[in-house]
Amino acid sequence: MIKSGRYIGVMSGTSLDGVDVVLAAINDKFVAEQSSLNASFPIELKKRILNICQGQETTLSEIGQIDRELGTLYADAINQLLEQTGLSPEDIIAIGCHGQTVWHEPDSDTPFTMQIGDNNRIAALTGITTVGDFRRRDMAYGGQGAPLVPAFHLAVLGHPTEKRIVLNIGGIANITTLFPGAHIKGYDTGPGNMLMDTWVWRNQQQAYDKDGEWAESGKVNQALLNDMLNDHYFKRAAPKSTGREYFNMQWLEQHLAHYPLLAPQDIQATLCELTAASIADQVTLCGGCERLIVCGGGALNKFLMSRLAALLPGIEVAASDKFGLSGDDMEALAFAWLAARTIAGLPGNLASVTGANRDTVLGAIYPTNIDKNNRFKG
Repeated sequence: MIKSGRYIGVMSGTSLDGVDVVLAAINDKFVAEQSSLNASFPIELKKRILNICQGQETTLSEIGQIDRELGTLYADAINQLLEQTGLSPEDIIAIGCHGQTVWHEPDSDTPFTMQIGDNNRIAALTGITTVGDFRRRDMAYGGQGAPLVPAFHLAVLGHPTEKRIVLNIGGIANITTLFPGAHIKGYDTGPGNMLMDTWVWRNQQQAYDKDGEWAESGKVNQALLNDMLNDHYFKRAAPKSTGREYFNMQWLEQHLAHYPLLAPQDIQATLCELTAASIADQVTLCGGCERLIVCGGGALNKFLMSRLAALLPGIEVAASDKFGLSGDDMEALAFAWLAARTIAGLPGNLASVTGANRDTVLGAIYPTNIDKNNRFKG
């Protein structure tokens, strides 16, 4: 049974657009968001993380320094939230911190995943027991280690009669099928905001394409779109997961090399269509649904949302906010919930989603409630 009380969830995704911190009241029957904030990434730290994520040479010293700096960044954001709400560390049962994924390689001969952001430092600087390193236990049992939010989607958005698909559009897009009477499925469909963000930064020095206005001003190049959609990742069966180590600027440049005369805005339009089409293809492959519930930063891209609706006629495409769950805070909220399950000794993954050979308790606990003999009080 989940220990009822307040938990904090922390998430910084592949978009690297900030650190989301959410305070939630959680028990066995409900998850209620109470407060949240978003802390920005220092630009130099963001650049250093991108260097690691995209395969540039690095050193153990650099990785160690970033690990520590991220832990401090997360802890500072958590302490800001406590100050904002007037709460003390004693009011919080635990923090669930996903960490920053810098490499995710589930399909190699030696599968592994790496999230950094020192959880020891978070626990020390906040005074709150912290749960982290969620992905690797699932991978230890043969799973992809991702996505991990479908179990949360089922808990908060499942419906007894309605066929629903939850779509998270962060840097990478992923879906969760919530079909009554069927096993839950969930996997990464491919790029979400990542390639669009990279291209608009390169050309306009903007962190993202607000409302998709730049993409809307361009024209989709069908040949380029078809070329990108022919990538083997889109054709692979689930379970599957991916990240910036695959869908990155190098991947895009390999495709653009065959189309040297395209206008930048047309490339942006084509990247937006790539995200929409790759998602719509998977929704259709799953058999469709009555509602596509969208969360993540991509839900704020009006043009992308309109393209999804156009490619999925007969399906209601709506932001999760309509269902009482903030699309901006969904993933952070999920990791608060996953922390509550870890503290309670309950499984957090879904083997039907990740391909693991069993459901399992996720993560590692970094305790602060230690007695005078230096023992964890539980």
